[in-house]
Amino acid sequence: MRVWTKAPRIKKSKASRWRVAVLVAVHLVAAAHIAHWLSTGRTVTPVEPSEAMAFTRGGVINAGLVFFAASILLTAIFGRFFCGWACHLVALQDMARWLLGKVGIRPVPLRSRWLLWVPGLAFVYMFLWPAIYRLWIRDSFGHVERELTTTEFWATFPGWVIGGLTFLICGFVAVYFLGAKGFCTYSCPYGAAFGVADRLAPFRIRVTDACEGCGHCTAVCSSNVRVHEEVRSFRMVVDSGCLKCLDCVSVCPKDALYYGVGPLPFGFSKKARSTAAARRLWSLDRWQEALLAVSFLASFLTFRGLYGQVPFLMSLGLSAVLAYGVLQLAALWTRPNVTFRRIALKRNGKLKRGGFGFLAVATLLLVFWGHSALIRSHQALGNRAFDETVVQRYQALDLSRSLDFEAIPAVERGWAHLDFVERFGLFNTLGNAHRLAWLLFLKGDLSGAEEKARLAIGRDENPGSMYQLLARKAVHYRDSLSAEDALRRAVAADPYGIPPRLALGMVLGEKGDLRGAAEAFLAGLRLEENPRLVYNLGLVRALQGNSEAAIALFERVLVLDPEDLPAQENLAGVLASAGRFEESIGHYRSALRQRPEDLATRQLLARALVASGKREEAILELREILRLDPTDAGARRMLTELGFPVGG
Repeated sequence: MRVWTKAPRIKKSKASRWRVAVLVAVHLVAAAHIAHWLSTGRTVTPVEPSEAMAFTRGGVINAGLVFFAASILLTAIFGRFFCGWACHLVALQDMARWLLGKVGIRPVPLRSRWLLWVPGLAFVYMFLWPAIYRLWIRDSFGHVERELTTTEFWATFPGWVIGGLTFLICGFVAVYFLGAKGFCTYSCPYGAAFGVADRLAPFRIRVTDACEGCGHCTAVCSSNVRVHEEVRSFRMVVDSGCLKCLDCVSVCPKDALYYGVGPLPFGFSKKARSTAAARRLWSLDRWQEALLAVSFLASFLTFRGLYGQVPFLMSLGLSAVLAYGVLQLAALWTRPNVTFRRIALKRNGKLKRGGFGFLAVATLLLVFWGHSALIRSHQALGNRAFDETVVQRYQALDLSRSLDFEAIPAVERGWAHLDFVERFGLFNTLGNAHRLAWLLFLKGDLSGAEEKARLAIGRDENPGSMYQLLARKAVHYRDSLSAEDALRRAVAADPYGIPPRLALGMVLGEKGDLRGAAEAFLAGLRLEENPRLVYNLGLVRALQGNSEAAIALFERVLVLDPEDLPAQENLAGVLASAGRFEESIGHYRSALRQRPEDLATRQLLARALVASGKREEAILELREILRLDPTDAGARRMLTELGFPVGG
């Protein structure tokens, strides 16, 4: 006769209390970090793993890289403690699971093989692909710089609204639909790195002979690890999803589990590993896995960067949730009985009230998804066309050039796509007004460009560039006062920018304010030794009559850029005016080697040769001018003055 006994009640985990305390402390330290920046204006760069991308992208060593590298190294020794005890998203997911439990909802984990690849692929995209791309374009890896402090602490973080939505989706929504650690399992790129490092760790959850296989450990595990089966098969937990929360150790009624050092998790038989893998309870057919994967990819391509707002991590979490929703929609279509979280959606082939509600919500989401995909495609195509106009935009801001509003196919394409986004988007697209302003400017619609530029300034979309565009329009209409005002605003909006200071100096110099022009150029040079700043300051010094300073500045330009023809010619001219004719002749000849058809420079060379007493060489230069242009009156007049008149 079998006697039924009541199962022993699972103990409350003492470890969870300590973990909550540690997570609260971590968040207090983060708050102190932000407060230090707000109070002093400068602080340590963000201690976020995502900041490590700056190293593979541009060779920048920051606090995020140091922290991420140290965390991976420690994980390879002690296991995934960082995820369980210091990650703010894990804390958020645990809080969501706790709150859902309070209302009687126990999140059921999604068991997908294919989506498990997402975190690894995301890690490759974030941290390895930039280095691969740099190798492909043969970029140099020799330059490495340290950036351990910053004044722009919040520059790489989203705003409060997007940040809040990210936490909502990657925390509460992901837990409700995907399970207790849904975001960690199917989206987190950092977890992929920690998971690989965890496989090497000698410290892990282990078991003694006192284990009776009661399963309490598995019941309390919030990481969806089947602890009792792992320790039975391997005498330790080998699943890299284990976050070392220690709840399993705390609730074991026999104290059979412990965290400690021991043999590495290698060398197990293939049969044992396959048996453990089978126990993961993969419940999806291949077509369901494929549907999940395709839906995830479609969602990611749609929402990543939508309206210039949706960040990478948020798009990963959102895509996993939407992919799960598509799977549920497919189940509602193909199965006679469907239940979701104890709510009957379909019974015996007939939709229930919950099913109609689910379809209504799904329809709205699919319409929003489709509209977002349309907007995102126009946004991507428009941005691509806009990027093709980089040369024209650079040339348009050059005050030494006249504006040329010729038809440019990329401008027309970009305008068509981005105007569609502006008119039919549900929200303002960050950066769209800025791009439209430029495209209208390049089309020649200066009034429309000004309207969009002021709209972009109001939205805080690259105001420095927009003020420069307004200044360029003012210069085109010879409105020096408006140009000066716009450029001063551009400098204020972009204090470390060189182009607005260069343009401001040129505008001031054009209106005769040589002192103001010199101050603008010098302010730029204190930020960066830019050849154009040095050249223009040389022009100012020459106009002020300071020949020696002008000569030194033009010579410095040629050190920075030996092929700078205007600097070569102006240096030759200033040397000639200072009576240093031999040096002047050398620079004139260097300029002519670059542009031998420049008759004006050749005539100046002839004058310098005459001044230095080299009449024969001057006559040869003048005759070369007449050979190239027999109608050149200046060369004829000089030859006549030298006693070698030329017949008409």
